[in-house]
Amino acid sequence: MSTTSSPVGQVTGQGTAQAIASAEAHSAHNYHPLPVVVSSAEGAWMTDVEGRRYLDMLAGYSALNFGHRNQRLIDAAKAQLERVTLTSRAFHHDRFARFCEQLAELCGMEMVLPMNTGAEAIETAVKTARKWGYEVKGVPDGEARIVVASGNFHGRTTTVVSFSTDPEARAGFGPYTPGFDVVPYGDVAALEAAVTDRTVAVLLEPIQGEAGVLVPPPGYLAAVRELTRARNVLFVADEIQSGLGRTGRTFACEHEGVVPDMYVLGKALGGGVVPVSAVVSSAEVLGVYRPGEHGSTFGGNPLACAVGLEVIAMLRTGEFQERAARLGDHLHEQLGRLVGHGGVTQVRGRGLWAGVDIAPEHGTGRQISERLMDRGVLVKDTHGSTIRLAPPLVISQEDLDWGLAQLRGVLAES
Repeated sequence: MSTTSSPVGQVTGQGTAQAIASAEAHSAHNYHPLPVVVSSAEGAWMTDVEGRRYLDMLAGYSALNFGHRNQRLIDAAKAQLERVTLTSRAFHHDRFARFCEQLAELCGMEMVLPMNTGAEAIETAVKTARKWGYEVKGVPDGEARIVVASGNFHGRTTTVVSFSTDPEARAGFGPYTPGFDVVPYGDVAALEAAVTDRTVAVLLEPIQGEAGVLVPPPGYLAAVRELTRARNVLFVADEIQSGLGRTGRTFACEHEGVVPDMYVLGKALGGGVVPVSAVVSSAEVLGVYRPGEHGSTFGGNPLACAVGLEVIAMLRTGEFQERAARLGDHLHEQLGRLVGHGGVTQVRGRGLWAGVDIAPEHGTGRQISERLMDRGVLVKDTHGSTIRLAPPLVISQEDLDWGLAQLRGVLAES
């Protein structure tokens, strides 16, 4: 799709207003979306109910790494829809074993426990680490502890918000689940001090997405790997946002040559078609489960496995990782030129993923996002002063440059 023919408007029309009013009246107000109502999408572009087109520079928080309605993924889903979509895990189905085998191979692991959402996968990882701690490491029952990092975002379930340091995510949802120790992100000494004989896992995002696309100091992940191995502690990498091509590698951990004990995957694994998540690890770790101890009616369903298999096949070629690396270099080179201009104070990120900090006097992240929306570009703010850029990996350089030009225009006006 050409950017030059992209009709964008600054006036919210009646259809948009009606749809938003109805949503406000009939849905819980747990989100504050931008005032755009999408009706169709293809590749890196979305169209609203009034025909205005927008460049998607968020990609569903990496769930749409392969773009909207990627034809390979849509074809895989359609073919499976004609056969069988759900059996529950009460029965075997003919896609399950192949999905698990190929995902384990992609990760360099042995076993897979499929779930649906990222938050479910994190809960599964927590349960797995605790059970491994009791049955393999020998931690006394009920005393397992997991070390996490401040600024983390692993989901919004009751257990996960128990170890969040974000007041918006945590406040008002207690009592909180015990068993977690929070240390500063990127601080190896603090992590080492927090690990005890009762520690069963260290759970980290290789790059903190919700916190503003924070990349840890060089050598941090390698140091975490060394420490956890020395102390017989599982290194659990939450690659739900950072994994599956986003940073220019299959996994963000690869940038430091690190292989964790457990990958937690989601978002892009479902190709933007269906929710698919998984915990991937060794037979020693995932082998602690016995029938009835954990499960999900929809986890590993035939439709999810069919789409997931196509995602794996696409990643095996390395094409998307290469695109993310190449276009990511271009993205960061262009963004780096903005620092010190138009209120940009800092740019961070890796691959096709960036956090751009804006000085408060030039507008909040929300205000910048709204101005970009008026110019036909959709992004998302976080923590008040930061906007996140995470376009689909299929975006063309022409479209990427057009989107960046709109950002420069907004900043020049602020």
